[in-house]
Amino acid sequence: MGEKEKKNKNKKQKHQHPNDQTTKHTSDFSFKPSSEVKGIRFGGQFIVKSFTIRRARPLELLKVLSFPPTNNTNKPKDKLPFPSTTAFLPTNFTILAHQAWHTLTLGLGTKKSKVLLFVFETEAMKGAVDRIWPPEIALGEVNKKLIRGLNGCEMARFKFRKGCITFYVYAVRQVGSFGFSCAEDLRTILQSVVELKDFLDHTAMLSMPNQRSISYSHPSQTLSLLSLRSAQSGARYWR
Repeated sequence: MGEKEKKNKNKKQKHQHPNDQTTKHTSDFSFKPSSEVKGIRFGGQFIVKSFTIRRARPLELLKVLSFPPTNNTNKPKDKLPFPSTTAFLPTNFTILAHQAWHTLTLGLGTKKSKVLLFVFETEAMKGAVDRIWPPEIALGEVNKKLIRGLNGCEMARFKFRKGCITFYVYAVRQVGSFGFSCAEDLRTILQSVVELKDFLDHTAMLSMPNQRSISYSHPSQTLSLLSLRSAQSGARYWR
């Protein structure tokens, strides 16, 4: 009976922690038509639908993922990592609105923001989609315009909760495709998100532009961090 109880506990833990899905191989990714794949969820926080996200620049994506800098970046021929990936980050308005909403509701309003990453099977597909996707969009329109709007595509969805940030990662390919040509990029991104430490306060993304890394711990900037903490009373930062 003891062994059965342990097995049941392990099953419950796997169900409760969505990050466990990264243990699957890329061959096990469950691709579904864009009309059927799960979108982003809001729960009972309907006000959050009006908050906005914006398309991230390539270097911003690397900082958010705490991805190490590339070598030989001075050469124009060298490409940044993840050239087939499009990411959307919370706008300044969203970050401040979360803080204000949490204060106005006496702590009942959510402080959780959403980060979306779309990994396309080719760079050409990413370029074509980027031309039709808006640079900024309300969270309430993401499911309809970004996910459901990709006709003829299918996706595999991954969700990770990292403190006050929830990451949604979508692998996107053409319907009828076999495998995923950018599987290595997708695997690297998923592993990077899993290894990230939890965001304690995403307002630090505003107050410290150079500290967008979740696992920030560079000793050379300890003094500036301490001075900023004293200036920004009440703010919390990740360690």
